[in-house]
Amino acid sequence: MGTEGKIAIVTGSGSGIGRAVAQKLAAEGIKVVVNDVVKEHGEKTVADIRSSGGEATYIGADISTWDGARTLIDKTVETYGTLDILVNNAGITRDKLIKDMEEKDWDMVLNINLKGAFNCSKFATPVMVEKKYGKIVNLSSRAHLGNPGQANYSSSKAGIIGLTKSMALEFGRFNINVNAVAPGMVATEGLKTIPKYDLVLERALKITPLKRIGQPEDIANLIYFLVSDDSSYITGEVVHITGGRY
Repeated sequence: MGTEGKIAIVTGSGSGIGRAVAQKLAAEGIKVVVNDVVKEHGEKTVADIRSSGGEATYIGADISTWDGARTLIDKTVETYGTLDILVNNAGITRDKLIKDMEEKDWDMVLNINLKGAFNCSKFATPVMVEKKYGKIVNLSSRAHLGNPGQANYSSSKAGIIGLTKSMALEFGRFNINVNAVAPGMVATEGLKTIPKYDLVLERALKITPLKRIGQPEDIANLIYFLVSDDSSYITGEVVHITGGRY
């Protein structure tokens, strides 16, 4: 699929979907930069990849800031000489009803989920433009349709779609593909910490045609396809991977 030896950054890859993506890309011969604000989580992902015969490096940086994102890209190019693939996966939730939501709850989610993706893309795209090649995948969510108690998260994930489509229009002439992936409910460590997890899971399964929730590997497989050359004529798209739940 044309990925052997490519260089990729996966933000928020110390756990969950990000970790599965980093592991999948590395298993396919891609050299992966693991980024996570929790150093021990990021280093664990790197260790797992190396133990399986892949190549990975941990670079800690806060991508919610311009300086952090710039540092991540600069260190990646310094280490590997270039950058081919960017997966903007880093994201958090701070779920509250609007009446209870504080300014910090809104700002933190938007800064990491949406601004973080913009920041990394801002500094990664010049490298890709220069080489006339690049693959960018932004993590949206089924939540872009709106969820009660997730005004901040849903807004950030809807924003990701707008960002993706704008970037696809700007960078297509440089042979840079930009797409978004919108997962539904996925079995990550974070999912199990949400309030009333069992009830939420039960309700979701009732309206999911495939009658199961997603696994991180399901998302990783889709993202691998989108960063491979097999997807060279796909850009500006939002691919839902929800088991059919809308």
